[in-house]
Amino acid sequence: MAQEKEVVLMKGNEAIAHAAIRCGCDGYFGYPITPQSEVIETLAELKPWETTGMQVVQAESELASIYMVYGAAGAGKRAMTSSSSPGIALMQEGITYMAGAEVPGVFVNVQRGGPGLGTIQPSQGDYFQATRGGGNGDYKVIVLAPSSVQEMADFVDLAFELAFKYRNPAMILSDGVIGQMMEKVVLPPFKPRRTDEEVIKECPWASTGKPKNRERVVITSLELKPEIMEQRNLALQEKYRKIQENEIRFEQQQMDDAEYAIVAFGSAARIAEKSVEIAREQGIKVGLFRPITLFPFPEKQIAELSKKVKGILVAEINAGQMVQDVRLAANGAVPVEQFGRLGGIVPDPEEIVDALKEKIM
Repeated sequence: MAQEKEVVLMKGNEAIAHAAIRCGCDGYFGYPITPQSEVIETLAELKPWETTGMQVVQAESELASIYMVYGAAGAGKRAMTSSSSPGIALMQEGITYMAGAEVPGVFVNVQRGGPGLGTIQPSQGDYFQATRGGGNGDYKVIVLAPSSVQEMADFVDLAFELAFKYRNPAMILSDGVIGQMMEKVVLPPFKPRRTDEEVIKECPWASTGKPKNRERVVITSLELKPEIMEQRNLALQEKYRKIQENEIRFEQQQMDDAEYAIVAFGSAARIAEKSVEIAREQGIKVGLFRPITLFPFPEKQIAELSKKVKGILVAEINAGQMVQDVRLAANGAVPVEQFGRLGGIVPDPEEIVDALKEKIM
């Protein structure tokens, strides 16, 4: 008999915690900050160390938490953390170390308004930070942008899958809207944590001690010989090209007959769904294109889209960040304009429709 799906009502942050336990995560290391504190609070309430053996540690800082992830992931374990914008900024040093050493790990950013400490209200102002690496050097982080509580749950396992497939850090880029909103969610089935033997077999690169049948493993991002460092960097760039070729994810709504397109991600895309509905009721043929992966970004798909519509409006809760990538992809084929709100203010669907009329039509 097929197992019945478990449907529960919960916040996006809570869904992250439940999914982490169920997808076989070995360790969560985090530090509380609004609006994502429910992640570690939920894990503390669920006490997975008593059931699955997953360890949960409140570190003394965001810096400490990312290096705990680095250490556990360097041993081949499924390790993750979560924070909000200023906390993620503090983690950038550890994230670039992980990228340079090709260590997989998952981190969640439930964005809040900035810059600086800013506000605890939602924002999408960390798009540049997420898609451009955020730390020093030429590197990329795989970035998934959920637009629902269901995707918050689904993307935890997907982020781990991609992180280990490419030995690269992966980010779930959410925001305070999705982190705090409550929706019905189907929780994933429980996946057993891997044994130490399975970790050694699946992750020959990991530092798990020195078995008799293999050489010592050294994990580092340091290389003082420039000719060797260049080859390392070239290998990383080749890996990013493979990710770009194979892992693009996006969603389209009502684009078949659309004369205009709204491009939005995350919570802005949820709002834009209603904007499309309102515009259609007014006789405006508009559709929605939602990038799910922000890196890899769906450049080719947006390039094709720009050949079919008269104009594109990018709706995002920031001063204009993803719009630059959309403009590069469109390459001047059609007008591309941006509408956004700042300071933690979330736009109304009607505002996006008004912006479409004023800026594009």
